[in-house]
Amino acid sequence: MNKSDSERIASVLENIGYQPASRETEADLILINMCSVRQSAVDRVYGNIKNFEKLKKENKNLKTMLTGCVLKSDFKKFKNHFDYILSIKTLSKWPEFLKEIKYFYYPNPRDSKFTERFKAEYLNEKIGYSKSFSVFIPISSGCDNFCTFCAVPYTRGSLICRNHQEILKEVKFPIKTGVKEIWLLGQNVNDYQSPTDKTMDFPKLLKTINMIPGNFWIRFTSPHPKNFSDELIDAMAECEKVTEYLNLPVQSGDDKILKKMNRPYTIEKYKNIVKKIREKIPDITLSTDVIVGFPGETKEQFENTAKLFKEIKYDIAYIARYSPRPETAAAKLKDDVSPEEKEKRYKILTQILKENALEKNKKYLGKEVEVLVEERKNQFLIGKSRHYKTIKFESNRDLIGQFVKLKIIDALPWGLKGELI
Repeated sequence: MNKSDSERIASVLENIGYQPASRETEADLILINMCSVRQSAVDRVYGNIKNFEKLKKENKNLKTMLTGCVLKSDFKKFKNHFDYILSIKTLSKWPEFLKEIKYFYYPNPRDSKFTERFKAEYLNEKIGYSKSFSVFIPISSGCDNFCTFCAVPYTRGSLICRNHQEILKEVKFPIKTGVKEIWLLGQNVNDYQSPTDKTMDFPKLLKTINMIPGNFWIRFTSPHPKNFSDELIDAMAECEKVTEYLNLPVQSGDDKILKKMNRPYTIEKYKNIVKKIREKIPDITLSTDVIVGFPGETKEQFENTAKLFKEIKYDIAYIARYSPRPETAAAKLKDDVSPEEKEKRYKILTQILKENALEKNKKYLGKEVEVLVEERKNQFLIGKSRHYKTIKFESNRDLIGQFVKLKIIDALPWGLKGELI
């Protein structure tokens, strides 16, 4: 979502005369698109302030700007360090805002008048994509789930779904230009329902996009286990363009911790969803998000998470050490798991994941897979398979942005090695 927003921001700025600078010292405007999901991201913004101040001394015309997910408490701290702090939701109004010096405009994203005024306008901005072969397309913005650890409802506001016709229009354009991969984005994609057609839910949207002619893959992130329906599983299995990859965040393997997180499902329900998915899509790559060291998490409760990792055998996991987010419900709880213990738990899950991932990756040895080539590093080209496996191979050819067939010759925990067929 942050990458998608950055592309939209760049397009708006370019439309009013800005051009990308090759380095900071050439810039007239430096813009940070901030994410408040973790404190470490906010800390990096603070870490850049002294550098910006130094650059301003060298270039008196330089302006700095902050946008993205900015919590109210961070806004108060940052407003003396940036020339502009603009809400991402007001993107369509930026050209007129930027005429003002020292103009701060950051209304509460949960304010009903603000939501009604701007709705999802910014998502419909015409954009130029940074990659010619893979695009990110938001289908909604905001969230109403209020997980106790998460700042998203306080920074992005209530859930607002885009008109499905706007989404389809945005999907069709890059496909005509040869894009190979479409990512559908939302804080919770399976909450999607078109505001103009109540029958157009997320499974139906997947099926509709799948019918668009062209040689491309469909991926999406991120769903919520609470309402992961059988209809969605069927759509994933039936749509040949929807890839065999799913990120299904669990956050904890303990029911009591899930309740404290305001995650309205049990581990038993989560495992039943995984069972159904694997029955319909046996070779699916499954990833998850998990938090270690949530307030009050005992060693026994953490062991339940470790047990789940061993049972589910995830291919990929995004493991976060808990950090309190201002304004969230969990911030009122005592952060009573020490940093040392969080690190220990992080390493335990990482080791389980490493063993599981290597076991899964070895099954690809000798197989032929289709790969979308994404980048070059030295003599290697690197890409992703339909199953979201990272694969590198040697080639001097310019294949970035193309589908290629590879034979897998080596397996490592975090990736595969192949050779061109």
